[in-house]
Amino acid sequence: MAEWIALDRLALAEAPARAVRPGLAHAAWRQRVADWHAAFAAASGEDWALYLADEAEFSAALFGAWHAGKRVFLPGDDLPGTLDRLAAHVHGFAGDLPATVKPLRATPGAGDAQALRALDEEAARLVMFTSGSTGEPAAIAKCLRQLAREVEALQAAFGELAQGARVHGTVSHQHIYGLLFRVLWPLAAGRETMPRAFFHEDMVAAMAGHDALLVATPAHLKRIPEQLDWAALQGRLRAVFSSGGPLPADSAHDVRQRLGVAPTEVFGSSETGGIAWRRWEAEAPHWHPLPNVQWRIDGEGHLEVHSPHLAQPHWWRSEDRAEALPDGGFRLLGRADRIVKIEERRVSLDALQQQLVQHPGVAEARVLVLAGARSVLGAVIVPNDAGWAALRGPGRREFSRQLSAHLADSFDAVTRPRRWRFVEALPLNAQGKVTEPALAKLFRPAYPQPQWQARGSEAAELDILLDPSLAAFDGHFPQAAILPGVAQLDWAIHFGREAFAIEAPFQRMDVLKFQRVLRPGDQVRMSLQWNATQQVLAFRLVSDHGPHASGKVVFGHA
Repeated sequence: MAEWIALDRLALAEAPARAVRPGLAHAAWRQRVADWHAAFAAASGEDWALYLADEAEFSAALFGAWHAGKRVFLPGDDLPGTLDRLAAHVHGFAGDLPATVKPLRATPGAGDAQALRALDEEAARLVMFTSGSTGEPAAIAKCLRQLAREVEALQAAFGELAQGARVHGTVSHQHIYGLLFRVLWPLAAGRETMPRAFFHEDMVAAMAGHDALLVATPAHLKRIPEQLDWAALQGRLRAVFSSGGPLPADSAHDVRQRLGVAPTEVFGSSETGGIAWRRWEAEAPHWHPLPNVQWRIDGEGHLEVHSPHLAQPHWWRSEDRAEALPDGGFRLLGRADRIVKIEERRVSLDALQQQLVQHPGVAEARVLVLAGARSVLGAVIVPNDAGWAALRGPGRREFSRQLSAHLADSFDAVTRPRRWRFVEALPLNAQGKVTEPALAKLFRPAYPQPQWQARGSEAAELDILLDPSLAAFDGHFPQAAILPGVAQLDWAIHFGREAFAIEAPFQRMDVLKFQRVLRPGDQVRMSLQWNATQQVLAFRLVSDHGPHASGKVVFGHA
């Protein structure tokens, strides 16, 4: 068992028996810390953004910056928009970043590892970003004291379980969960960390042949392929950790069955750090606090936390509702801020979701408020096999009616969802979280509202205003939105079926031409001609700017 080294002295200690990862000895890592220290010490300004894909190089740069007295900002990704927002708050960028931001890079052998001094736990600081449920990035400031106490708590709670295992993971170290579990805790405990894996096939191959622990999110654990040879791990998978969102019970049971180990779920947030844990050895395990974390429930049912992982030594009031249990643990009852008013009636969105997933055709559900002239509830449903069969059979409208009827015993018509979306998977961000903006996008209109100018048995004309909120403009292109050609073709087929009651299936396209781009705000006229004998729909899009697109769609026999 490797000797524990505190984070403030990690770059000072000589530990010849330790390795940061296979092929990278602790001594070589210390030299990289010194190299990065020299680079940061020569750079002006206190605040620096750091993004590095390689975990070992990232950790060396992080400690090098801290030893140079820098405050480190960790962007969640390296997208241009993220870096543009961050540029106003930092003096420079370091690591794997686009050349346009002039990233700082360390020169190998530039520093002297023997010259480093122990870190001040209050002075070594970090700023991370979390999207939470709203999707808007929020800056969370941390100091080394908070991170060090949490790493010590993880070792006290799970150190025996993880002893001697290599650390594998699917989560990014640019976020708090990955930073703690895949960088700081392994460094202090002397465990080797393997490169991040994205695909289940890669995970199986990487974990074979040695004791391993897996750091994952519900997004990965919910989709473990049954056909992979998990038995090849030969029982050497010591632990599976999950955090970043709730792990569904059926997914936890699948992990236990297929991987041969009960997953350990960790509850917390970027603001609070880790709060509690539970292991899915039972049907619905209770939450138990991490070492040195105190909790209580206030008079309104909110969970309150007192912890060395917090920035201040005060009780922190969460928006999570909880109830205390006789065994000293607690049960979470949903978010207090998920209780909303719809036409002056209070309703719990969590309670709606919980009842929806009890329907035999539903695997997952999310409910949200859709703003407008009149607020209504929308539900995003991930059907199971029975649900997809219902959608293919009776259809979307009937399945929606069944789901609404399923809620009727507990919720009146006003407080039940009015709009429904059925998807193969919930939309996830980089942290594996489902955000309300991503859910709300699913309810944006796919088709514009037409103004029909003429409708006959063989010809029709309609005017279309290209509203910027149309889903077809999403991501195409971020710099200057245009209407994709595939959307124009889809609209022609959609309105052609509406105008002429075309029942035959799509067969092919002929003489398709795109002449001018269409942008948000354009007013365009669509002309449609239907040849029922040949089963051909001709379309043309024209605006004041001239012709935009034309073509023919050939349909097959019904």
